[in-house]
Amino acid sequence: MTTTRRLRLAALVAAPLLALTACSGGVDSSDVQSDTGGTTALTDSVTDTDGGSAARESAPDSEQDSPAPANGSKSRPAPMTRAEISTGTVSLRADDVTEARRDVQRIADAHRAQVSEEETGTDEDGKAAYARMVLRVPVAQFDATLDELEKAADLRDSSRTTEDVTTQVIDTDVRVRAQEASLRRVEALLARAEKLQDIVWIEAQLTTRQAELDSLRQQQAWLADQTSMSTITVDITLAGKAEPKKDDDGFLAGLRSGWDGLSATATALATVTGALLPFAVVLGVLGVPVWLVVRGRRRRRGAVPAA
Repeated sequence: MTTTRRLRLAALVAAPLLALTACSGGVDSSDVQSDTGGTTALTDSVTDTDGGSAARESAPDSEQDSPAPANGSKSRPAPMTRAEISTGTVSLRADDVTEARRDVQRIADAHRAQVSEEETGTDEDGKAAYARMVLRVPVAQFDATLDELEKAADLRDSSRTTEDVTTQVIDTDVRVRAQEASLRRVEALLARAEKLQDIVWIEAQLTTRQAELDSLRQQQAWLADQTSMSTITVDITLAGKAEPKKDDDGFLAGLRSGWDGLSATATALATVTGALLPFAVVLGVLGVPVWLVVRGRRRRRGAVPAA
């Protein structure tokens, strides 16, 4: 180990000891303050040692203790594994939706995929006419699974997207480690606090930092899930005749709209006529005899001679 490295390690070890010595007499509320970066720094001495401790936590031990190369060249960092979120969609058409769904399930089982969502629709006869399945597939099996799903039935459409989130994963991991170290420092100050004002102030900081850490951990867990398991959505519809495309405007569209309106009017009139017809029959059966009787009386009155 070179002299420079020994001095640097000695300084890093001495800095926390000096900070603890300075804080052993009590905790002042001025020690707890927020920096411009959004991360609260409890004391200047602890903040100064964070950079060295974070660097030591992130760097492997072999890199710290290994001697420099003999030729004087800098050692290259290990290649970083890319973190990607892959999603795909496959639309199929089949004469038998149930059988096509079984084929999709067999492909999923062969590639250790999980069915996270499933939906099936039937026609008027109770026959399966539509099926939708959401598969969670290991990242290493994503391309092979998607290729086989495209051959499970008649392919209508297929798409795949890949998003590189390597930087986001690294940033989240670093922020989680920094927030955990920050919580440890707050807890250490809370244990040494004696004044009620200091205790209340530090507990408020502890609550805020814990909430931020929980949020970062949730984001970290979501990224880990999305980068380890890909998502493929499979839609299966019943094969049938394609409907002719209708014109949205023009003469034919106007003629079709007018004919539809005339048909609707005729249907309404026929409905009203059918509803009134029973009443007309009843009025005819009862009203005609009454009208004949009244008419006969009027004639007899007109035939009587005046006195």
